[in-house]
Amino acid sequence: MKGACRELILGGQKSGKSRRGEQLAAAWLGRSHAHRAVLVATGLAHDDEMRARIARHRSDRALRVPGLVTVEEPRALAQAIRAHASPQTLVLVDCLTLWLTNLMMPADGIAHAPGEIDAATDALVHELEAAIGPVVLIGNEIGLGVIPLGREVRAFVDALGVLNQRVAAACDRVTLMAAGLPLALKEPE
Repeated sequence: MKGACRELILGGQKSGKSRRGEQLAAAWLGRSHAHRAVLVATGLAHDDEMRARIARHRSDRALRVPGLVTVEEPRALAQAIRAHASPQTLVLVDCLTLWLTNLMMPADGIAHAPGEIDAATDALVHELEAAIGPVVLIGNEIGLGVIPLGREVRAFVDALGVLNQRVAAACDRVTLMAAGLPLALKEPE
């Protein structure tokens, strides 16, 4: 990854998305002592299982990519990209799906209105396009399964599909992960 390349990595659960993002961050860090890498983590720990999962991810990441600095930002993603993007810093966002969940289906029950979701997506895409350093975003592709029964879940699946399309359009590269293998959907021109 060179320059201000933007990449979206999509895939299903345990498809290898996060590992791919970490590999890109490690390669970036290995190219120059002046390079930095910042992980913007969007997950929130609302129960014991999620707390344990987040702790395990932190521990595993520290071993795989020791120079990767983690910043937790569950909602203000556009602002986090703006704050950390620089020519010498790769920003890794993990993940868009949890970010959208935090906005649409928060644990505190106070969901953002659809217009606020659109505004947050607009701001995210704007900051992504304006970023002066490399940005890698990870998200789930959940639209390949059955149609969910509940209205709220269908709205979430629809909103995630729109978010993925908007972010993909703003990225130079889009990679689909399946069984740990990358499939290039979009390459830089």
